[in-house]
Amino acid sequence: MKITTRFWTSLILSLPMLLEMIIHPFTGWMLPGGKWTMLIFTTIIMLISAGPFVSSAWSAFKKHHSNMDTLVALGTSITYVYSIYAMFTGKPVFFESAAFVITFVLLGQVLEEKMRATASDAMGKLLNLGAKDALVKRGNEFVSIPITKVVKGDLIQVMPGQKVPVDGKIVSGNSNIDESMVTGESLPVKKAQGDQVIGATINQTGSFVMEAQKVGNDTMLAQIIDIVKKAQNSHAPIQKLTDKVANIFVPTVLIIAIVTFLVWFIILGKNVATALVFAVAVMVIACPCALGLATPTALMVGTGRGAKMGILIKNGEILEAANNIDTIVFDKTGTITKGKPQVTDIVGDQKSVLQLAASLEKLSEHPLAPAILAAAKKEDITLKPVANFTVIEGQGVSGTVSGSKILVGSPKNQSEIEFSAEFKTEIIKLQNEAKTVIAVAQDERVIGLIAIQDAPKENAKQAISDLHQLGLKTVMLTGDNQQVADAIAGQVGIDQVIAEVLPVDKADAIKNLQKKHHVAFVGDGINDAPALTQADVGIAMGSGTDVAIDAGGIVLIKNDLEDVVRALKLSRKTFNRIKLNLFWAFIYNVLGIPVAAGVFAGVGLTLSPEIAGLAMAFSSLSVVISSVLLGKAKI
Repeated sequence: MKITTRFWTSLILSLPMLLEMIIHPFTGWMLPGGKWTMLIFTTIIMLISAGPFVSSAWSAFKKHHSNMDTLVALGTSITYVYSIYAMFTGKPVFFESAAFVITFVLLGQVLEEKMRATASDAMGKLLNLGAKDALVKRGNEFVSIPITKVVKGDLIQVMPGQKVPVDGKIVSGNSNIDESMVTGESLPVKKAQGDQVIGATINQTGSFVMEAQKVGNDTMLAQIIDIVKKAQNSHAPIQKLTDKVANIFVPTVLIIAIVTFLVWFIILGKNVATALVFAVAVMVIACPCALGLATPTALMVGTGRGAKMGILIKNGEILEAANNIDTIVFDKTGTITKGKPQVTDIVGDQKSVLQLAASLEKLSEHPLAPAILAAAKKEDITLKPVANFTVIEGQGVSGTVSGSKILVGSPKNQSEIEFSAEFKTEIIKLQNEAKTVIAVAQDERVIGLIAIQDAPKENAKQAISDLHQLGLKTVMLTGDNQQVADAIAGQVGIDQVIAEVLPVDKADAIKNLQKKHHVAFVGDGINDAPALTQADVGIAMGSGTDVAIDAGGIVLIKNDLEDVVRALKLSRKTFNRIKLNLFWAFIYNVLGIPVAAGVFAGVGLTLSPEIAGLAMAFSSLSVVISSVLLGKAKI
């Protein structure tokens, strides 16, 4: 039965008893049927509204455990059973106490449910973002079909004001697209032929035709929803501590309740009814519902808000680990820099050097290869066939061109290659200008140099400055030479540079830093997977529609360095909110138990079971409200 149904049942049947309790002292009015009516109403409440509490407590008891429902079930059941006994022995009854406690506990749960719905609003909005249909080319015309019928390779027409149906690439036309609902980017993004578009974003001005590349569960939106769902259902390690405390706390409260009863009944000589009221109040006020809400509600709000900002935090464990980070390490190419290097200088016979280098780099997957190929294309250079192509790890590529052995790669560690004094001087000069130098050798003699430069991102310097303000040490880890790395680091304000590190050795470099620091690593999520996995927190910079990067614990959809700062701030604020919630939940119980036990009865400060139930309900609600307010905190 739904919580709302149980609550309304309990409320409607409790109100007449509440009315009698208020009016009777002044008018002497009583419910028709008196105690028998109260028995009937309370019995219905116990069967319908309190039933799940009793069932949950009994299941836990059979497994030799206790839970949050144990205290509510015991407190109300004892009061109910005693009232039946008192009814037949002519003593005062407390049916209204059992009824009110159940009503107030359910009130708290109903309010919690509504607040939880508000907290998970981000998920609901994400689920509703997707388009419902699409204009897909069938034959010679575009026809509207349900989005579930779209398949990879379909050509789709997107008109102004429409949602982009799926992820894909524009094949004709151009437009401005609002991607804020998926990436958090506030300004529209210009898109033209060849550009990637994201499903669920809104086409603003022009119309275009796109090719569907990712549909169904492969789309960016589907991946975001999946990541957020998993994160919101995960547990932070601190939750394990809470669970352990709860397992000890409930039996401790039961012991305190028994001691309270014995003290009032035996030592202080009060009657059973009075002693029972204090014991039940202890059990009700101490019910640690707020403890169970403290972590999941904050986690839900934090990860949901992150999704709106284009920051995907994969689970509670990552969130808690991010709170402890003191050192953040960046990959250089594509992370600190724009990732679009260009050829700036060619030393030697330009046409010959560029032709040989481009012929080999056409077969290479090195990040700098596209820059050399783009330069060759710009000069309209015809490439030559290559035989015996080989990749030399950490050094470059080699092959045979027109009968000559050609080597293209870093000047470093090329002991078998002959460099002239002129080339050595040029290498130092270019590297001091923060340029990456590639040597081109023919038959073991260098015939030319190619200089390539990748400028820092516009907001890199500001992002590094913001990280310093958070008290974090910044490190750049790169395979590039020391001079280039130092120059880039100097431009953006990086504290430490670890250069000339092979891709396979990046994880070891992270491991060395972890001997003294808690380390986060920021990389592109593909080439840097080992380092992302080794770090305490891996932050993967998203690339267009590629958000399901397994190695990264945090994925930044926009590939924006400022989002690194926002992700860490969000993680810190979310974890601090969890600790704040736990503090209030614990302090509430610690302060409430002595009052409920009657320690301050001598000065007139006591709590009846029904008031304890109301206070407990609002304690839980306050924790949920605290979590919801996280959604409004400044990040």
